[in-house]
Amino acid sequence: MRIRTLLWGFAGLLVLAVAVVLVNTYRLGRAHARLAADLVADARALSAAERDTEATFDPDDVEELPAPVRRYFETVLDEGQPHVRVARLEQDGEFRLGGADAGWKPLEATQHYTVDPPGFVWDATIDVAPLLPARVVDAYAHGEGYLRGKLLSTITVVDVGPDAKMNESELVRYLAETPWFPTALLPAAGVEWEPIDDRSARATLEHDGNEAFVVFHFDDGNLIERVTTERYRQEDDDDAPWTGAFRGYEERNGMLIPTDAEVAWDLPAGEVPYWRARIEAIDHR
Repeated sequence: MRIRTLLWGFAGLLVLAVAVVLVNTYRLGRAHARLAADLVADARALSAAERDTEATFDPDDVEELPAPVRRYFETVLDEGQPHVRVARLEQDGEFRLGGADAGWKPLEATQHYTVDPPGFVWDATIDVAPLLPARVVDAYAHGEGYLRGKLLSTITVVDVGPDAKMNESELVRYLAETPWFPTALLPAAGVEWEPIDDRSARATLEHDGNEAFVVFHFDDGNLIERVTTERYRQEDDDDAPWTGAFRGYEERNGMLIPTDAEVAWDLPAGEVPYWRARIEAIDHR
């Protein structure tokens, strides 16, 4: 009888634990969805209030930009391409938790972006181990940047920001990822360009007291092949060199965008890639 009682007690605790995880998963999913919806709604309201007509790409708008930047826009955009206000993409890839010797974990993510004001919400699920997913949200919204992660949507494993360092770090991420919606790199979106050489240029974006700097590197086909910058790394509580690589350009919604990408930290011990994925679907509005 005692063993049976213990077994029933264990079964009850297991059922309760599963129920808690399911409820927390539902609640966390709704919270992330509300965060993205609020970001998009604010951007649409701002666009409706400030724009009487839809802005479109005109090659004359980039005539004075550094040569590699001008060639890039002329390659990836056709005249008359509408400016992207909102983008939504789905990622399927892998994430590395730890150093260069750590294994890669399966990842699925949905990401929403807005251009005016600049912002994003990255809602990801990483399979840390079988039956042990981590739900992660990385965001820059209303001038604030933060990173949250929970195992089984219940146990907090990361909670960073918002603060001055994370706010600028997440704005850097936004700027570095704009090749997925390239009209956001136009001067009309607030980006300022400085020449470096015939294959690279430096972009600057300011928003709500935060400032982001990213160097864009272009290949022989005038496409962005790499971005480099310094970005805040919370593990070390300091800035570190950070690189993103883009590949697999395809035409989507009238624009030429990369469909494969990888990001890495360039640390004293060597380069540590930690995210790589393919863009399975993307919607521009």
